[in-house]
Amino acid sequence: MNGKRTGSPRMAFHVSLIGRKDLSGEIYRQNRRAILDGRLRPGDRLSPSRELARALSVSRMTVTVAYERLAGEGFVISRLGAGTFVSPGVASPGRETASRRGQGALRPQAIWESIPLSSAFKNPARFDFRTGLPDASLFPHRTWRRLVTRALRSASTATGVYQHPAGDRDLRAAIARHIGICRSVTVTADDIIITNGTQQALDVVARALLAPGDRIAVEDPGYPPPRHLFRALGLRVVGVPVDYDGLVVDALPSACRAVYVTPSINIRLASP
Repeated sequence: MNGKRTGSPRMAFHVSLIGRKDLSGEIYRQNRRAILDGRLRPGDRLSPSRELARALSVSRMTVTVAYERLAGEGFVISRLGAGTFVSPGVASPGRETASRRGQGALRPQAIWESIPLSSAFKNPARFDFRTGLPDASLFPHRTWRRLVTRALRSASTATGVYQHPAGDRDLRAAIARHIGICRSVTVTADDIIITNGTQQALDVVARALLAPGDRIAVEDPGYPPPRHLFRALGLRVVGVPVDYDGLVVDALPSACRAVYVTPSINIRLASP
């Protein structure tokens, strides 16, 4: 066995000696790197030397030498009869370490890194005029908790298995009935997919209907996040002007595979 997860129940750490020659030095370096990166935190327990040696198919002395080296540099402490633990005085990972971890193989596309995060809502405001947010004081929390508890007790959730990838069928059926009455749209539960929000819904639709390089028209000005999503999928985003009635249809460019618009309520003020 060439690998072993070691550490406390709240933080596991994998030691690998595949293709390594300096076995004791490699155990030392991997543990030291994990401590400096914050994967092993102060107070976390390392695997007993005998157990780790057995798992890695090395002598116990090989592990002991690595642990003693860590202890000599102040990274770990040994407690008689208890084991070896990460030292309480080990500093938390700094900005340099965090930055270095973020430069791995998995990185978000550049377009997402270019979007600044808003800090406008860090401080509480007396009046909140943000759109799309319900009044929490009017939400029936007691009824909601009762219904959630009832749902969690049902046989379907007690099995612990995955539900349908399109979402709970009863919920999809309720939505189909709702939009059938409110919007006169004839659909069934099989025509509906539950997503985590607008962005995921647009992602699913764009992946299913469009291909990289296709042109999609959007309102200009318009809501920015969908634009970023379409560009991230390799679509060519074309802005189209808007007026009091919404997107100017006559200004739509040719050869567009799709048009994304947002519903709105326009109020025209009469001239005095």
